Amino acid sequence: MTTNKTQIFNVIDQYASRFKDISSYIGAHPELGNEEYLASARLKEELSYHGFEVQAPILGLETAFIGTYASSKPGPTIALLCEYDALPEIGHACGHHLICMMSLGAAVGLKAIVDEVGGTIKVFGTPAEETRGAKVPMAEAGLFDDCDVALMAHPFYAYEKSGSSLAIDAVQFEFHGKSSHAAASPHEGINALDAVIQTFTGINAFRQQVKSTVRIHGIINSGGQAANIIPDYASAQFYVRAATRKELNVLTERVVQIAQGAALQTGCKLVTSNYETSYDEMVTNETFSDAFSQNLMELGIPQEEIVSGDDHGSMDIGNVSLRCPAIHPYIRVVDEVHTLHSIEFRDLALQERALDGMILGAKALAATAYDVLSKPELLQAIRKEFDQITR
Repeated sequence: MTTNKTQIFNVIDQYASRFKDISSYIGAHPELGNEEYLASARLKEELSYHGFEVQAPILGLETAFIGTYASSKPGPTIALLCEYDALPEIGHACGHHLICMMSLGAAVGLKAIVDEVGGTIKVFGTPAEETRGAKVPMAEAGLFDDCDVALMAHPFYAYEKSGSSLAIDAVQFEFHGKSSHAAASPHEGINALDAVIQTFTGINAFRQQVKSTVRIHGIINSGGQAANIIPDYASAQFYVRAATRKELNVLTERVVQIAQGAALQTGCKLVTSNYETSYDEMVTNETFSDAFSQNLMELGIPQEEIVSGDDHGSMDIGNVSLRCPAIHPYIRVVDEVHTLHSIEFRDLALQERALDGMILGAKALAATAYDVLSKPELLQAIRKEFDQITR
């Protein structure tokens, strides 16, 4: 282990209790996406305390921010990504209170040596990952185009390499019909709920002709008011997922056509919209990912405990990974096997064991970022892989 890495780790340890306090505070005060006012304020305050120049809001998003520290020497630009939104009702069951402090802690550690090796550190505060992920408009606005790499780590019950994620569209179908008494004058009604049911039936049949990587799942979020009134309004929401954006565009078009067919069958009018932000697929940079795994091992994690990456649904970092090389590995913060988005994981993710895992994750992120700053050959290999994938 290099002297600079030891210095990075010592700085992270120096502030570890402070980082844990902030994480615990955010964990105890869960806020939904784009409403993370308390979390955003604490994170911005901490970045300012450590000498980062903080810009906020970003793209009109009140709880988004970018904290920057630029050395006087030229060098690569490192993007560390923070998430801090919670889930409805169950709070921080995805561990975003740990994610933000892994990235912020890594940035503080890295700052201790960046003046010596050269480069720029950017900490992106990215709200609403669970719904209207801010990384999407940030990527579209080109905010990652001048970054050489982007990285973050996610809490989990295992050490898992950065893997893939599915591109996703969130589509809402609203059917407008005509109400009528279901017994006295059914012939005068146009049943919007029938259109929703026909949409589900059509999608269920369509599933026979899709790839195994495709996911289509939905709910009826409005289906009428009373059984003796033909519903004049009904709506359904679907998540449509596929391995790539290119595949998903075709798939979503087919799903919309099914809903259009249901509208024609029932005589309803259809209004189609996106009720959440669309995400692109995550493309892990394997060269970059291998460097992270190597640093985990240098920090004492046995190689056999670092498992291959898996698909964990859909994430807005996918959009970032198509603009600059990116990784999204998983860090063990609990010793029991509980899935993300569960009450059990939430409760364990607030314990001291999870906070210790957070500090380890911060060190692994910082060490990997240091490798990028200090090894031109590594950055060249990362960039070569990225160019081959995205050309």
